[in-house]
Amino acid sequence: MVLGGYMGKIVRVNLWNGKITYETLPEEILKKWIGGRGLGVYLMLKEVNPKVNPLGPSNKAIVLTGPLTGIAGLYSPGRWCSVTKSPLTETVHDSQSGGKFGPELKFAGIDAIIIEDISDSPVYLWVHDGKVEIRDAKHLWGMDVHHTTEAIQEELANEVGSNEARQIKVAAIGPAGEKLVKFAAIMNDKNRAAGRGGHGAVWGSKKLKAIAVRGHMKPKIAKPDMFREVSAQIMEKHRKNPVSSQALPKYGTAVLVNIINKAGIFPTRNFRTGVFEHADKISGETLAETLLDKKKSLEEACWGCQMVCARYSIVKDSPFSGKGGGPEYETIWAFGAQTGTADLKAIAKANFLCNELGLDTISMGNTIGALIELVELGKIPEEKLRGLNVKWGSPDAIVELVWRTAYRSGIGDDLAEGAYRLALKYGAPEVAMVVRKQELPAYDPRGAQGHGLAYATSNRGGCHLRAYMISPEILGVPKLVDRFETKGKAELVKHFQDVFGVIDSLILCKFTSFAIWADDYAAMLSAVTGWDVTAKDIEVIGERIYNAERAFNVLSFGDGREYDTLPKRLLEEPMPEGPAKGHVVRLNEMLDEYYELRGWIDGRPSRAKLEELGLRWLADRLEEEGLLPG
Repeated sequence: MVLGGYMGKIVRVNLWNGKITYETLPEEILKKWIGGRGLGVYLMLKEVNPKVNPLGPSNKAIVLTGPLTGIAGLYSPGRWCSVTKSPLTETVHDSQSGGKFGPELKFAGIDAIIIEDISDSPVYLWVHDGKVEIRDAKHLWGMDVHHTTEAIQEELANEVGSNEARQIKVAAIGPAGEKLVKFAAIMNDKNRAAGRGGHGAVWGSKKLKAIAVRGHMKPKIAKPDMFREVSAQIMEKHRKNPVSSQALPKYGTAVLVNIINKAGIFPTRNFRTGVFEHADKISGETLAETLLDKKKSLEEACWGCQMVCARYSIVKDSPFSGKGGGPEYETIWAFGAQTGTADLKAIAKANFLCNELGLDTISMGNTIGALIELVELGKIPEEKLRGLNVKWGSPDAIVELVWRTAYRSGIGDDLAEGAYRLALKYGAPEVAMVVRKQELPAYDPRGAQGHGLAYATSNRGGCHLRAYMISPEILGVPKLVDRFETKGKAELVKHFQDVFGVIDSLILCKFTSFAIWADDYAAMLSAVTGWDVTAKDIEVIGERIYNAERAFNVLSFGDGREYDTLPKRLLEEPMPEGPAKGHVVRLNEMLDEYYELRGWIDGRPSRAKLEELGLRWLADRLEEEGLLPG
């Protein structure tokens, strides 16, 4: 039998001694963890002490593809992910990215790169057709992401030729990663981000500037006839789905701005309300009419994607002139409604700078919103701002604060620590809109109860993509449920979390879930690998991944019930206006039922559940540490 997708090919790179080794994982491990996020958490548990300093030499940075990455004929197979212990959250953390870097790594014949220890000087990795080399990067240190990408391609052109060099894909950190900003991103293809959780800071701590990849190998498919049939069926489902075939291709993710604002859950001025009076000025429709470069947007599409939700924008007018990928929905919200800013050109400029300097736009904008509230409360000494007029709706301020954060200049040094540490330092921790120290994204859960539970129980911290409950609660996918009701939400959240864990391990785009679900993912995996995978298997694998992540967090900092919570504002302050007026998140009505469904005790996996999932070794480890509940 042919095992599809070059599965299990791992390269281990020790940056301290320069040793590079090549390994192959056994099939039994791949069947349990698949690849991507799942394989990443397994490797972290096996190889990294959960109590490790995220920015120290003992943490590892793992770059992974999945068995479906780079498979032509699938829908949106152009993704990769980074897994590490986050300096922002201290959780095990995966950060996903699109573009073309992931497939190129698969074409180079490699499924994962495990990066160990710390180099004594800056380096980058050159990965080509199954080989990995460590190259000097002292001349690249200090460069922004775009300059780094171009410099590496130009440098390697001397070896492979100019035509070949143009096909090299690069993932790199910018100055923010070098300065160890706790939400620094790893950027690939210039404008794509493995953004959340500070993975760029982990690379920066290791003096790893970039990974450049080029490959010529075609991933194998174990069952070609089955694959053609499955692929055709899935393509037809996507063609019939209005979200993936119409809304996203036409307006990109920014199509959500008016939809979410109309629902009254568009977080405004640091989640004080869910209605932004200027939403239409920063909407996807306005972006398409004013700043969008349609031709370049097509070029920005992820590898093999027919959805083409990517955006590319150009701002021609000073002082915010610039160009680049995006802005996406989350970014528009983060620099827009979250900071009270209605200037789309300034929002686009802040986004361009985040791409170039290597910053997560969600955390950056959210943290600026926290700063503005702290200033309003009189908590920030005036000298810290160095004359900058930090207030709601200041386009100049949001752009300037991106620069200051990336270089840790002045107040930027505090912003670089994230909203939680910023608010704590200045005596108002309630101002930080975070879960597990990670900044919340662009949905106020007071108008979507299930989404509130998903936020609170997210293993990687505040995140909308562990369980995108906006689908059933707002968009009606797969069917509309009462967003203000708590009954039944625990089961729905768990189901989404488990299936999404597998999507992140395959690795496919989450937007595929608008049209297909567990049985479809099982069929794709079966056709490519030759395994016999069912929809039930998908849910069990996802459950295993979710329990393993929670166990890592318990071992790291004692994760459990006290961390499965939300900012007080969302629990105690009723929404002041709009369709969600008067509502708070009724988390306690859902949490105990969620724990019962998960087989957890006060937020920690029980021995019975871990053994049921084939994780007895993990239950034993928790028991040895005195952390096993019950």
